[in-house]
Amino acid sequence: MMHPNKEIIQQFYTSFNRRDYVGMADCYAENIEFSDAVFSLKGQQVHAMWHMLCEKGADLKIILGDVDADEKHGKAHWEADYIFSASGRRVHNAIDASFLFQDGHIIKHHDAFDFWRWSQMAFGSVGWALGWTPLIQKKVQRQAKKRLDQFMADHPEYLS
Repeated sequence: MMHPNKEIIQQFYTSFNRRDYVGMADCYAENIEFSDAVFSLKGQQVHAMWHMLCEKGADLKIILGDVDADEKHGKAHWEADYIFSASGRRVHNAIDASFLFQDGHIIKHHDAFDFWRWSQMAFGSVGWALGWTPLIQKKVQRQAKKRLDQFMADHPEYLS
C-alpha cells in the first residue's frame, strides 16, 4: 500500500504534467513555502508561480521518478524539458525535490538543481562562462521576480 504523502507527490507532478495548476494547488497547504535557486515564495506567490509556468510552458514535459514519503517528509527526482523563453534554447533540468507535510498537504517544497548546468543550457557560452557567479543568479532571480509580479498583477486572484 502506498503512503498517502507519496500519492500527494505523484498527484502534484501528474497535475503539473497536465498543466493543471489548480490540481497542483490542491496538494499544498494554504501557507505553503517554496524555494529553489530562483524563487523563495510563500502562499499565493507559490500558486501564481506554478500557474504562470503551466500557462507559459506549452512545450514543457515532466518526467517523475524516485518518489518516496513518510508521515512528515517526502522526496522526488523530476526532470523538466522545455524551451527557455528568454533565449529560445532547449533546457533539460534535473531536479531533486524535498517536501514537508502537515495535515495531508505539502507545507514546504524545495527544489534543488545545478544552477550552473542550467545556465549553460539556458544561455549557452555566457552561462558556461558566468553562470556559476552570483551576478548571473541574481539577474535571473530579478527577472523571474519581475515576470511573477507582472503575472500576479494580471491575475488579481493572487493579490489577496
